[in-house]
Amino acid sequence: MAFDSLSSRLQMAMRRITGKGKLNETDIDEMMREVRLSLLEADVNLKVIRQFTNNVKEKALGQKILSGLNPGQQVVKIVFDELKRVMGDETVGISYKASGLTTIMTVGLQGTGKTTAIGKLGAFIRKTEKKKVMFIAADIYRPAAIDQLMTLGKQLDIFVYQEGLIKAQTIVKNGLKYAKDNLYDVVIIDTAGRLNIDAEMMQELIDVKEIAKPDEILLTVDAMTGQVAATVAQSFHEQLNTTGAIITKLDGDTRGGAALSIREISQIPIKFASNGEKMDAFEVFHPERMASRILGMGDVLTLIESATQNIDEDEAMDMMEKMMSGTYNYNDLLKQFKMIKRMGSISKILGFIPGVGKYKDALNNVDDKQFEKMSVIIHSMTEAERKNPKLIEDSSRRRTRIANGAGVQVADVNRLRQALDQQKQMAKQMSKMSESDMKNVQKDPSKLMPQPKMKKGKGKNKGQFRF
Repeated sequence: MAFDSLSSRLQMAMRRITGKGKLNETDIDEMMREVRLSLLEADVNLKVIRQFTNNVKEKALGQKILSGLNPGQQVVKIVFDELKRVMGDETVGISYKASGLTTIMTVGLQGTGKTTAIGKLGAFIRKTEKKKVMFIAADIYRPAAIDQLMTLGKQLDIFVYQEGLIKAQTIVKNGLKYAKDNLYDVVIIDTAGRLNIDAEMMQELIDVKEIAKPDEILLTVDAMTGQVAATVAQSFHEQLNTTGAIITKLDGDTRGGAALSIREISQIPIKFASNGEKMDAFEVFHPERMASRILGMGDVLTLIESATQNIDEDEAMDMMEKMMSGTYNYNDLLKQFKMIKRMGSISKILGFIPGVGKYKDALNNVDDKQFEKMSVIIHSMTEAERKNPKLIEDSSRRRTRIANGAGVQVADVNRLRQALDQQKQMAKQMSKMSESDMKNVQKDPSKLMPQPKMKKGKGKNKGQFRF
């Protein structure tokens, strides 16, 4: 996942100083050496690294930090603020026209995921802004580019204006007229990309810009290209005056250098992040939240937003009431799986929770297919068994029949029983918690997990305990 290596190294550097009651210049120098190495490994632009480390060191060596209470935590706050500043300080959205047609022109090199990003952007605008969206297919050079956009349009139920392989300028001019005549709110233009920046490509984009007079020119950049993305962004900005960037492939094995370099080098704000194959794997880029994720502080706001967008409030309240009352059953567990699936991968969701970042290796091993497997097991039960879990608890024959029907082992059925039991235990535990208990769980969610019981050993060395 994005930033894994950078996040691990930065968190390690921070941990070395947070436990110290006092800090001296040697402590700061050692931390800055680790920070510098982590940024180099993440393929961050050298100019950005120099500025970043100089700013952090200058503030960290201030007399207030070294002599104040909790100096380690104050230094972490300085690093957090600097990460946020490098990525843009504030969240920048799309500037929509108060009335009439808002035109968005997308540009970028070939292979950056531009056409897919257009599909995601269109779906995002329609869902969050409730606007009528149209695409214009003006990429006339890349093989099957028009077909790809048409397929996305059909999948999303968004109209695509296209005229085949004629001049891009003509397509854009006619497409904009069509959008105005049919009262569309937003039009997104897919322009041609090239394998590298050349004069011919730029001239065509300048011509299209002249015709479209776009409200936004969004550049798609591939997160996996590291600091090269910043150089590309600077070139596009100098000639087209781009208004923002969409950073793509953030879900890949990327080192994070692009996100930390683009704003500082090109002065283009990152407006959106694309982080998966699905059309809803697209989000507004919040520098503050991203800095929090990198430092392992979680991202509760994004988690709440995702839950709000994907989970019906009444449905969630009904589920919680059933869990608290002890009537929670396998039908409810199946509904819960579906709710979670709508929010994205499990490892991604858990990554938003403060304190869970330190279990990174465990998160990376979370297999979403296990939820599919558990769903198959539940579907192998009778309706009576789903409604009354005790029937399965009390009968090994039922468990064997369910396992055979689902094509799994009895041990898998038993694991599902444990999952249901743990949900009930966690709900019961939460219902008894005070406000201070809830705050402690926010800092360390592992406290909410059922703890293994301690058993006293027998025979030799029986005074010892085992789990």
